[in-house]
Amino acid sequence: MSWPPLFVVWLKRDLRLADHAPLAAAVEAARQAADSGARVLALWLDEPGYWAGEEVSSRQRAWLLGCAADLDQALRALGGRLHVLALDAPEAFARLAAAVGRFTLHSHEETGNAWTYARDRSVARLCRERGITWREWPSGGVVRRLASRDRWSAHWMRRMADAPLAALRAEDVPFAPLPAALVPFASDVVVEAQRARAGLEAAPVTPGRAAAEQALARFLDERLARYRRGMSAPGEAPAACSLLSAHFAAGTLSIREAVHAVWAARAGVSAAAPSAERRAALEGLKSFEARLHWHCHFIQKLESAPDLEHVNLHRGYDGLRNAGEPTPDERERLARWSAGQTGWPMVDACMRALTATGWLNFRMRAMLMSVAAYPLWLDWRAPGVHLARLFIDYEPGIHWPQVQMQAGTTGINAVRIYDPTKQALDHDPEGEFIRHWVPELRDLPLAFLHRPWLAPVPPRDYPRPVVEWAAAAREAARRVHALRREAAVRAEAVRVYDAHGSRHPGREGRPRARGRRPTAADPAQGTLF
Repeated sequence: MSWPPLFVVWLKRDLRLADHAPLAAAVEAARQAADSGARVLALWLDEPGYWAGEEVSSRQRAWLLGCAADLDQALRALGGRLHVLALDAPEAFARLAAAVGRFTLHSHEETGNAWTYARDRSVARLCRERGITWREWPSGGVVRRLASRDRWSAHWMRRMADAPLAALRAEDVPFAPLPAALVPFASDVVVEAQRARAGLEAAPVTPGRAAAEQALARFLDERLARYRRGMSAPGEAPAACSLLSAHFAAGTLSIREAVHAVWAARAGVSAAAPSAERRAALEGLKSFEARLHWHCHFIQKLESAPDLEHVNLHRGYDGLRNAGEPTPDERERLARWSAGQTGWPMVDACMRALTATGWLNFRMRAMLMSVAAYPLWLDWRAPGVHLARLFIDYEPGIHWPQVQMQAGTTGINAVRIYDPTKQALDHDPEGEFIRHWVPELRDLPLAFLHRPWLAPVPPRDYPRPVVEWAAAAREAARRVHALRREAAVRAEAVRVYDAHGSRHPGREGRPRARGRRPTAADPAQGTLF
């Protein structure tokens, strides 16, 4: 059988029909070649090699399958479908080429983990060998082969300025069937999503495009006024934040769509009569837009330095902690931290909440990583892997730079050692969140809830702190700051800043004073929404 021209859209973490440049381009190319019978094949790969990785989990697969099943239903309404193959990409495209000959491949650029980076290199090599044209489009504000961080914010703004692309219409799409040779590897994504759904039962989010649009609208209509006040408290954050991070990770909503929604909302709020609520809403919009910007800023770090998933961004910090085979004591500390059994109620409540639901507000994520890196003095890789597996919204380009930032190995960010008791008193003063997630402490008087080791009769079924926090934190700070004062480490920090550091808006491209130790403008609140 001779195949007509085929335009394959390889959907990755961009599971939507709107604001989708590869899909729009493939459809337009097929329409222009309609006389020759050109068709579009929408393809998503449930890659076994990816799911065998140590930092991914069945929870994340369930989320992506749910989003893919939703996209499949949307494509069926247009007369097509989302074809799902349980193959790694190089094998899938090799089999497709064997079945249909040359085709044109369209996709977004992806900044994923080390596995997806190697996989994309293999796909590029295959395309060169088989004469397949592979066209890639930028994703968000991330720049491939970025020459300099100077003026990156201006570049991001130019990317965001264009209006989001409209969704497809039924009459636009000449869809192709799946070639018969690939049918044995295909699966029904709706059935697969239903099988995997158990991993999302306790999640505060629902997969799919409609859920993403509803979450964005609910945030802009109902949550803006309490966003800044409630985002730091783990008990309040699920009702104050947008809960869009998992949708951005799956691509059911694009960053540009969210930016334009924020701009439209700001115009409406600005036109309202002055009031405290109006002021709070405008502040919420400002904070949310900043996080949309920082979302791309952090992913750019991994795009520009793919190995920071495995090595210190600032190599002067090599050897600061034990990155080799862990000692028995380190294994014990990691195990207690991972299980929510550190003896610090806020840490344990947050770890248990994250384990159960797959979501946690950013400040508490930062606290979990800070506790692992400083008082527990663990190398960042193992705690980072554990957290990555728990997050429904795992985004490698945000996760690994943030993990290193909290562990103090970027060399350009402030050292943040979170005191878990202070965090509890500040963000759960009545202890409601702790009592919910650490039932062993439910009956403890509030006076001792945040420091149960001080109770006259400490709870028998709750452990004492794994280390004495104040002494361990002081020693950790001493070690890090001693290293940061070394001349060679300070000099290397300049290079790291030039390559990866954020620039204050309005000052990008200006020369830095000679001899000044650079400090990036990364916000303490990070990029979670």
